[in-house]
Amino acid sequence: MTRFFLSLLAMTTLPLSAYEPIYDESEIPPYELPPLLQFENGDPVENAEDWKKRRAELVALFTDQVYGKALLPKPKKLRFEIRTPESPFLENGATMTEVRILFSETEPKPFLDLLLLKPKSETPTPAILALNFSGNHSIHSSTQISLTDSWMRSRKEERESGAVVDDRATDKARGVKASRWPVEKILESGVALATFYYGDVDPDFDDGFENGIHPLAEKPGPGDWGSIAAWAWGASRARDYLEKESDLDQDRIAIMGHSRLGKTALWAGALDERFSLVISNNSGCGGAALSRRRFGERVSRINTSFPHWFCDNFLQYNEKESELPVDQHQLIALIAPRMVYVASAEEDRWADPKGEFLAAREASPAWELLEKNGIEAEEMPEIGKPAGDRVRYHIRAGKHDVTDYDWEQYLRAVKESGK
Repeated sequence: MTRFFLSLLAMTTLPLSAYEPIYDESEIPPYELPPLLQFENGDPVENAEDWKKRRAELVALFTDQVYGKALLPKPKKLRFEIRTPESPFLENGATMTEVRILFSETEPKPFLDLLLLKPKSETPTPAILALNFSGNHSIHSSTQISLTDSWMRSRKEERESGAVVDDRATDKARGVKASRWPVEKILESGVALATFYYGDVDPDFDDGFENGIHPLAEKPGPGDWGSIAAWAWGASRARDYLEKESDLDQDRIAIMGHSRLGKTALWAGALDERFSLVISNNSGCGGAALSRRRFGERVSRINTSFPHWFCDNFLQYNEKESELPVDQHQLIALIAPRMVYVASAEEDRWADPKGEFLAAREASPAWELLEKNGIEAEEMPEIGKPAGDRVRYHIRAGKHDVTDYDWEQYLRAVKESGK
């Protein structure tokens, strides 16, 4: 039985077609967040040593009940195939490298194609590793960037424009998402950009885990990985390659994702402490927003629409968010004492901007315990006015998207991250 039908069986109220989100704060049911600085046995978490143990408890709970355990360890011998050696890019001193990361010791698939763009610099530069939705070629119109040859989701506008034909990208797909990727601005700021197509790691549809990296391991059980955990695993393999780049400042490498890939960035950053900054852009339910608020998208809706994203154990909390042993402020806290940036958009009510802010604020005591500053503000900041220090938050005008304003804040933050 597929996860979609398991999710429907777990639903206790309306079918998907009749789902009506809560958009009125007065309709949010009373809730109590699970404690952050308290062990599962009720003992208080009082110091940094206690936090290490509490952190391990929380990682185990999120793994077993939400995202699932990755069934593949880090390969003993990752294969890095240089597809395009470092070469000039954009005539401003920047360079481009394309690397294929192969996960099998012998087979040509599966793989992850990493695009690395580096600014001209005499010293190692900070970098942002960002997952993309539409292929590396989609972030810029340059024909230097290879077309992604993995399966590609064919949305109506892409089919009509000829950007995707038979689930594969064409030359017409070059730069189709450039509005979300101000490549020139990123490089001019002195920050390197690394990106990969999330579908290289696992195609984003409920296929019974027959494609991507899942076939390299046994079939997932109830507490084993869904697609988000697989994408996060792939992000860590990209980070493995970035360790080899001496031109990058290894103490200032961030991970960034938007929407479902913002959820992925949070989980990858929670597990992989090599990321100095974790950026969640409009990640909403299952990402930065508190599940117990049930505002906008909620657990039952996300599990029914995208039954392959989380582990099967997460299905039992459809319409039962109050029974979850964790909530998303605890996920954000797993990043402490490193930096985390949570960003919302005013019109993106589906992702619950207030719930994202509250989660970031409620995570802040973990930083304070470790003698770092989080978010002190009790109320959401004004639009376009970021708040916080090692925990940072902003809400901007506009819709569910990634804008130049967002990137400006992230570029500033990655430069301030590190030890």
